[in-house]
Amino acid sequence: MPGGTSPQYVPGYFETRLSPNANRTAVWQHICRYLEQRRLLPPDADVLELGAGWCDFANNVRARSVVAMDIDATVQRAAAPHVRAVTGDCTDLSRFAEGSFDVVFASNLLEHLERPTATRLLAECHRVLRPGGRLILLQPNFRLAPGRYFDDFTHVAIYTDTSLADYLTSEGWRVRTVVARFLPLTMKSRASGLAFLVPWYLRSPIKPLAGQMLVVADR
Repeated sequence: MPGGTSPQYVPGYFETRLSPNANRTAVWQHICRYLEQRRLLPPDADVLELGAGWCDFANNVRARSVVAMDIDATVQRAAAPHVRAVTGDCTDLSRFAEGSFDVVFASNLLEHLERPTATRLLAECHRVLRPGGRLILLQPNFRLAPGRYFDDFTHVAIYTDTSLADYLTSEGWRVRTVVARFLPLTMKSRASGLAFLVPWYLRSPIKPLAGQMLVVADR
């Protein structure tokens, strides 16, 4: 988890904000199927997940190859057998050659990074993506949940659906999809046990408790 101008591990973060949750797998299976059905995740893609944590996305996405990267070593034990786990700073992707991936995915990552660090991360994502490659960001939307946004003690940056889209455009990305109301702000609630409702929630124009946005941009 980040701090200052470069990402740093924050002791206790996984125990407080990312504690194990048996319901997350089912939720992420539905999220991955949603993205696949809308052709945002090609089945023959080489995929990199940044800030992978428990590898909820990496373990459930259907792709040709999947790499999960996180600064916390949890990623090593959480990754499924078919996922390559990498422990390291997600703003330094020098271990990957230019044009290595078709999709870079990050969930709840940018808000942990101060602006110079986030800009460096976006530049690295642009470098490792192939021409026409895709960046998929799932982020807290400050506009929807200002009162709860800083319940996570490692949040240092504010984004809304408008500001994030504009930021990506200013960094040379072509924004193709913005869903301002995508998911609830957090899965740390009893509602996370209702994973069977996730497909309905993703399709419904009515989204109670929405606090997360989806922003997709092409290289």
